[in-house]
Amino acid sequence: MAGPSLRPHVHWAQRHRELFLRVDLSDVRNPDISITDNVLHFRAQGHGAKGDNIYEFEIEFLEPVEPKPVCRMTQRQLNITVQKKESNWWERLTKQEKRPLFLAPDFDRWLDESDAEMELKEKEEEKINKMKIESRVPKDPFKHLKKGYLIMYNLVQFLGFSWIFVNMTVRLFILGKDSFYDTFHTISDMMYFCQTLALMEIMNSLIGLVRSPLIPSVVQVLGRNFVLFVILGTLEEMQSKPVVFFIFYFWSIIELFRYPYYMLSCIGIEWKPLTWLRYTAWIPLYPLGGLAEAVCIVQSIPIFSETGKFSLGLPNPLNVTIQFPFVLQLYLIALFLGVFVNFRHLYKQRKHHLGPKKRKMK
Repeated sequence: MAGPSLRPHVHWAQRHRELFLRVDLSDVRNPDISITDNVLHFRAQGHGAKGDNIYEFEIEFLEPVEPKPVCRMTQRQLNITVQKKESNWWERLTKQEKRPLFLAPDFDRWLDESDAEMELKEKEEEKINKMKIESRVPKDPFKHLKKGYLIMYNLVQFLGFSWIFVNMTVRLFILGKDSFYDTFHTISDMMYFCQTLALMEIMNSLIGLVRSPLIPSVVQVLGRNFVLFVILGTLEEMQSKPVVFFIFYFWSIIELFRYPYYMLSCIGIEWKPLTWLRYTAWIPLYPLGGLAEAVCIVQSIPIFSETGKFSLGLPNPLNVTIQFPFVLQLYLIALFLGVFVNFRHLYKQRKHHLGPKKRKMK
C-alpha cells in the first residue's frame, strides 16, 4: 500500500512565452496533471525523496496561462511545459509572494530577463533568415504535374498487377494445378504491358524524379524483362511449364504492396499496415521469385542448346563462337548477385522505415 501523499522537489525556469517545471520523481506512474482556474494540479506515484509514494502539489500562477500543459517523462524526472497567455517576463512564478518550500529555481535552464530577450531575438532572426533562404529557392513549376504523373503511374501498375494476381488466384481455385500450364497464354499480355511500363522506373530514377537508387531499379526491371521477353517470350516450349505460374505469382504479390505504398506517399499519406507489408513481404517473396527465375533459366538451357537460338557461330566479325546457353550460365551468376544487391538495398530500406526509433513519453 502506498503511504500518505507527499510533495516532490520542483524546479522552475521561464522564458517570455513559456514556463518550465522539472519534477524530481523517477519511475513515474499514473500522472494526473491539469490546470484549472490558473492553478496547476499535480498527482502521481513515483520514487522521490521519501521513496516510492504518492506525490502531489498545486501551484497558482502569477498571471494567466494556457490550460493545456505538455508533459514528458523520463526514468529520472518529469518535465512540464506551460504556455503563458501573454508574452512577458514574470517577477516570480506563484501568485503568493512567499515561495513554497518544495519549489526552487532550475539553474540548468535559468536565464535572467536580458538573456531571455537576447535568446528570443536570436530565434526571431533565425526564423527570418530561414524564410529568406526558402524564398530564394526556386519553386518547381512542374511539381504538381510530376506528382500527378507518379500517382497515375503507380495506380496503373497497381491495377495491372492486381488483375494478374486476382486472375491467377481465381483460376488456381477453379482449375487447380491445371492452371499452371496455360498461365503464360492467359496472363502474358498484361504482364508484357506492366513490365514494359516498368522501364519508366529506370527513367524516373535516372532523371531524379524519384529518390530511388538507380542500380537496384535497373537490376530488377531488366532482370525481369530478360526472363519475360527473352526466355519465355521466344521459347514456346517454356510457356507451358509450371514455373511460369510461380514467377508471375511472386512478381504480382510483391507489387500489390509496393505500388499503392508509393502512390500514397506521393500525396503524403502513410498507412502503417501497408508500410509494414511493403518492407516485410519481400523477405520471403523476393528470394522465392529469384529462385523461380533461376529454375526457368536452367530449364531453358537445354532448349537453347538444341535449337541454337541466339547463339553466334562462325563466321562473324569477331571470328568467335558464342553459345547462348553459356551466356545463360553466366547470367545465373549475375542473377544471384543481383538478388544480393537488391536484398541488401531492401534491408536498408526496411531498417530505415521500420527500425527502432527513440520514443518520447508523454
